[in-house]
Amino acid sequence: MTQVTADTVTLELLREAQEVVKSSPLGVIQTPMISWVQTTLPLNINCDIHIKLENMQRTGSFKIRGVAHQFAQRQKGGHFVTMSAGNYGKSFAYASKHYGSKGKVVMPETAPVSRSILIQGFGVEVERVPTPCLMDVVNRCVQEENMTFLHSYDDLDLIAGHASLGLEVLEVLPDPDVVVVCCGGGGLLAGVAAAIKLSGCEKTRIYGVEPQGACTMFQSFIEKKPVGMDAKSVASGLAPPFAGKLPFELCQRFVEEIVLVSDEEIKSAVSTLYKAGLVVEPSGTAAFAAVVNNKVPNLEGKKVVCILSGGNIGKDELMNFPD
Repeated sequence: MTQVTADTVTLELLREAQEVVKSSPLGVIQTPMISWVQTTLPLNINCDIHIKLENMQRTGSFKIRGVAHQFAQRQKGGHFVTMSAGNYGKSFAYASKHYGSKGKVVMPETAPVSRSILIQGFGVEVERVPTPCLMDVVNRCVQEENMTFLHSYDDLDLIAGHASLGLEVLEVLPDPDVVVVCCGGGGLLAGVAAAIKLSGCEKTRIYGVEPQGACTMFQSFIEKKPVGMDAKSVASGLAPPFAGKLPFELCQRFVEEIVLVSDEEIKSAVSTLYKAGLVVEPSGTAAFAAVVNNKVPNLEGKKVVCILSGGNIGKDELMNFPD
């Protein structure tokens, strides 16, 4: 099997993937990108911010983009296993049902139970395990049950699918100065960063945002290799057990810096967005939290894109956030 590296990712590959995603039977949509001034959101920096509303995407998050491309590259009716805290699992389950595939999602015990129920509703099996055991259970399914592992963030097809979001941003704003993206395992950040930089926007600064308690990519940048950690955060979708190898390589090449936000800042961001009529889950607010808490340097006077990556949050979960 050919070794996949950052060099494998070309603009041509990403544009082809975008066409696959656009024409996918899963109904991926081109989500709106609105100017901050079209909202009632507070802003203490003088800059031109655009918000990409991926919380309005099919299945409620950007994950469907990568899943649409992954499933398009594989045979129908397969038997797949993955690991996910929720959003990837939801998109995976949605695609499994559409393609007539059998599926299993291995979830961390810390993920909201409502996510498990939702995924099971699509006819996909769920097994909840402690976070450090996720890969062990996946490997058991592959070896003992002959399932095919679809990785939820460290996968070329997935990253190429996610890159469609970056290419969409450029269709509306061809020359952004700064793009701020949440980072968990790094699949979205890697795809968006590669799409933007390979499209000729070398001067665009791209920042990844992680929770302080789940800073695997931040730590990987320091140690110059993908690392794992016992990640804990209110943003469970940004708390994978380890950073992805391919995402790490791409982020090292195309991302300026990883900045960190606290769980308190994330919770406050959920509430602020909700008051402005935008339902965004904790993981989806990380980039926004970084912008409003001045974690991203030199935004004054700049054209900035902030991605709200997902809106899968239940009424029961919203009760736990400050007014």
